[in-house]
Amino acid sequence: MRKKWIKRIVSASLCAAIGFTAVAATSNSKADAATPKSIELINYGKKYLGVPYRFGAPSGVTYAFDCSSFTQFVFKKYEVSLPRTAVAQASKGVKVDKGYLSMGDLVFFRTSGSRISHVGIYAGNNQMLHSSSSKGITITSINSTYWKSKYVTARRVLN
Repeated sequence: MRKKWIKRIVSASLCAAIGFTAVAATSNSKADAATPKSIELINYGKKYLGVPYRFGAPSGVTYAFDCSSFTQFVFKKYEVSLPRTAVAQASKGVKVDKGYLSMGDLVFFRTSGSRISHVGIYAGNNQMLHSSSSKGITITSINSTYWKSKYVTARRVLN
């Protein structure tokens, strides 16, 4: 009888230890890490909230943006040169796993077809700052029903 109780206590203790280790491991994640520069970049981008969407908006203008002209414009202020299209921007910087996103990372999506067709800037807390065809520059959850299923990859381009 005593051996059964000892066995149960050891088993319960082992399960508890594994559970606590899992919690501790996930709390040390670098997800949502921010630097003063990445916070400044997001705040700079937020100045353009509400600016209308226009497909093919020219580089450097601020009266309208499409997704990649917006990211190109914002990052240029921080001396990061990005190509004009989302698919071309997806080859820049260093690949980042979704669980390790940091503010200022570029996040890429496939909204139609087989190629990357949308880019936004990760703003922390599973949010992205991007140019939406319906809302212009806005902040949206990358875990919304729409965006979650379309996520492809992320890249870190900000030093």
